[in-house]
Amino acid sequence: MDFDLFSQRLSKIKNLPLPGEVSHFKMAPETRIRLMQEARQKKRNPKRAAVMALFYPDTNALAHILLILRKAHPKDVHSGQVGFPGGQSEQGDRDLRETALRETHEEVGVPSTEIEVIRSLSEIYIPPSNFEVRPYIGLHQNRKPLFAPQQSEVEALVEVPVADFMDDSKIFMQKLSTSYAANIDVPAFNLNGYTVWGATAMMLSEIKELLKRVL
Repeated sequence: MDFDLFSQRLSKIKNLPLPGEVSHFKMAPETRIRLMQEARQKKRNPKRAAVMALFYPDTNALAHILLILRKAHPKDVHSGQVGFPGGQSEQGDRDLRETALRETHEEVGVPSTEIEVIRSLSEIYIPPSNFEVRPYIGLHQNRKPLFAPQQSEVEALVEVPVADFMDDSKIFMQKLSTSYAANIDVPAFNLNGYTVWGATAMMLSEIKELLKRVL
């Protein structure tokens, strides 16, 4: 998908209503949906975090979205998974938008001054880690950003063509053992050979629903 055309149409999502949980639940098993609903009623002082869904052109001027494979850490329930650049809010952050920009710079090396933040998305609560995460959509206009992955956090960059992301055949069911159930069927994206599931898949689902309205 041509990036110039994509970026022009992406701006149209700024004022669209967010699909929210309707889109999130498309990529969540029934067990996870029940857990999220129960946990949301009981949650107390969740930690705040923000992530960035960064769109950019490759060297052939084709639109891509950036994901990262996180390094494995024994004490991190989300380690070794594919997700967006991002992380926990820090005291110096003015808001979650700044958190997303700061973390993106730290984890993949893209300065905040080079990212146009298009809009925020629906927050999602993650019971296993007690995080409430706010996603943002960002746009990088320059061809092929000079990524510099943070060695301590990022195992690999996952650069996904938007055309692949929008392909419905990339969604499938896979049996996984999660923090809340063992060996269950979980809806997931197959992107660049990686299985993307859980909260990241739910966020991607909302992004995809928005993009379908403008592309």
